[in-house]
Order: sequence, then structure tokens, then C-alpha cells
Amino acid sequence: MPPERISACLIVQDEQERIAAALESVAFCDETIVVDGGSSDATVEIARAAGARVIENPWPGFAAQRNVALDAASGEWILQIDADERVSPALRASIQALLATPRPGAAMAVCALRNRFLGGPLGPSAKYPAYRARVFRRESYRYDESRAVHEGIEPQERPVVLDGDLEHELAGTLHEAFADTWRYARLESLHVARPATVRAGLIGVVLRPAAKLVYRTVVDGGWRDGWRGMLKISLDASTDALVWVLSILRNGRGPAAARDGGVTQGHFGRRPVGPPKVVVLSGGGGAERVAGRWLAGLRAQGIDVALVSTTPGDSADERVCAAQAGSPPIGKDVPLQGVTHLSPLTAIRALEIEMQLRTIDAVVTVGGRARLIRTLVPRTLRPEIPGLDASLEPEAAAELVRASIVRR
Repeated sequence: MPPERISACLIVQDEQERIAAALESVAFCDETIVVDGGSSDATVEIARAAGARVIENPWPGFAAQRNVALDAASGEWILQIDADERVSPALRASIQALLATPRPGAAMAVCALRNRFLGGPLGPSAKYPAYRARVFRRESYRYDESRAVHEGIEPQERPVVLDGDLEHELAGTLHEAFADTWRYARLESLHVARPATVRAGLIGVVLRPAAKLVYRTVVDGGWRDGWRGMLKISLDASTDALVWVLSILRNGRGPAAARDGGVTQGHFGRRPVGPPKVVVLSGGGGAERVAGRWLAGLRAQGIDVALVSTTPGDSADERVCAAQAGSPPIGKDVPLQGVTHLSPLTAIRALEIEMQLRTIDAVVTVGGRARLIRTLVPRTLRPEIPGLDASLEPEAAAELVRASIVRR
């Protein structure tokens, strides 16, 4: 059978300096849809000259504009990128391989985002690989128009992990970097209700940004990216603080907060969809086999699962999944994040990757070392369901998980 068709979709406005390179990087797609929000420069002319189909639509917001592009596309698959992003050759080859031999039931694929900041690439300071859901079946997903920013779609099932990077130019100048900080903080604050107490306000404005600065610098190893990395982390922490300051100043009465009944959607919060997800943290050997069999049983019950375990030759930095890398069998179709050794830092990184792929609902441990390591992992990366343990029969465990998780 011929490869399935893919449509590249871009939403743009005044991007004449960047759009040509973005369009060149998606020239392999069957069609390119550009939705322009009202450019006053040569963006539209450049896009048309490159062969893109251009739709001029007054700016309705990020998510609504992206849905305009989806509605105009005709391919079975969508590749969504922005004007400041480029599809690397390795990512292009991986996408083409997916189109040539689609995986049964797959409707979503994610790729690693490689950020460039002030002329240089960022690694740990930008949590590389930061997975983003940019390739998906057109009929399966739409963007959430209730969000003013961070409108990205959430996978309803475990996504395919593509090889290669989506290269992203974060900011080329300091002025652009500071402008982006202000813009994203202002938009995100529309979704945050005013803190109910002085204590809550202090946590949002002071403590959380400070903790983020330390965590991203020390635990994530952001210091390795030098001054660019430290500046990026500082700006991200400042964005967090600004969100709460702006919410306090407007008394939590932003349009989005009012639309949602004044209830915060969570600062940079995600909205999980699809089946619950359970991740097991274990050592190798017998513990891995026990975990693999239990997770295979959960998967047979319709639960999304993954295993983080010590597997010789595999590294969390290599972003290993059993279905892709031929890892040793641990159970039927159980995705594996292999780490060379189980430590707090390797566990944190592997769980962060799993959280990027799909939100984790519960982390379970198998083995004494894994239980100890779990206590040293930040709470946000180790959600729990009381009573859930690998000693439970998969049927009973799946019932407990479903009863504990409420999907919106």
C-alpha cells in the first residue's frame, strides 16, 4: 500500500524572517497549510511562493487558529510546527517510516524538542529531550480552545516515539527572550485564580519559583549549559512568579478564569485523557520479571503501563522503548525505560520522560531498592493510589485504578 498522506500545518503572523526555513523543512509533506492571523510583512507572500496553501484568518487565539488549519487539511496525518521550528533530517526520516508502515492503532507520535537559545543549543536546562505531540491522525485530535496558552493536545494512548529532533529557536536576542517571558506569563495568568491566602500567594510568587530554579539547576543539571542555560532557567522561574503576581493584580478575574468558574486549571497544568497510566519502578533480574508480568496483566485490562528498570546496555538518555529498541522481553508489549543503574537521578529522568509521553496516574515499586529510591523522587513524579501494589491480581489492580481516577 502507498504511504499515508501527511499535512504540515502552521499558524503564523509576521514571521517573514523565519517561515521560509520552516517551510523548507516540511517540503516532504503532501501539502502545507499556513493560517495567517493578519501579517503586516511579507509572510503571506513567502508562504505562497513556497507552495503552501495560505488561509488568512483574523487572530482568534492559538488553539482556535490551529483548529482552522486542521479543518483545511486533507492528509490522514497532521504535522504541526511553528514558524520558529525546523524538522531535522532524522525526524523527517522517522515520520516517513511511520507513514509507510503505520503501527496498528497508533494515532499519535511524539518527538524530542531541541531548543536553541541566544545562538546556542540547550540540553538539560531545557529538559532535553522534551517530548512534544506534533504528529497525529487528523480525525483523532483537536486543540482545546478554552486555553489561552499551552494548548497542546494530550495523547489518548501511549504515543509512538519518533527518532530525531524538532529544532526550535527559542529566542535570538535578549529583547525577544524577555518579551516571551512577559507574554507567556500574561496569557497563563488568565487561567489561574487569585491565591486564597497570603501563604498561598507567597508560595506561588516566591517559594515555587525558587524551588524550580534550584531543581532545574542541580537535579536536572541545567548548569551544564553554561550562562545560556542559567538564564533560561531564571526566566522560566520568573515566568512562574509573574503568573501569580498578575493573577493577584487582576484579582483572579481573567477571561479564562471567569469562563471556568473562577477555578484555576493549574499553573501550566495538563488535562489527562484516555486510560489511566501506571508505571513500575524496579531493579533488574527477578524484580523486573515480576514487574513485567504484572504490567502485562494490567495492560490486558486496558491500563496504560510502562516499566522503569535496570537493563544492561540501555540508558535513559537514549530514550529506550522496548517496542523500538528490541529490549529483553519482560512481558507482552510492556514499554521499557532502561537505565544503567537505579538511582534517584536516573529514576527522576526516566519518570520525567514517562510523564512527558503521557501523564502518570500512579507509580508502583517492586523491590527494596526501588522503594527506597521512590521516596527520594519529587512528589509530582510519583503519584500514588492507596492500596495499589504489584501483589494485587491485575484484574483487582485495574479495578482499583479505574475507581481512583476521574477523567474529565
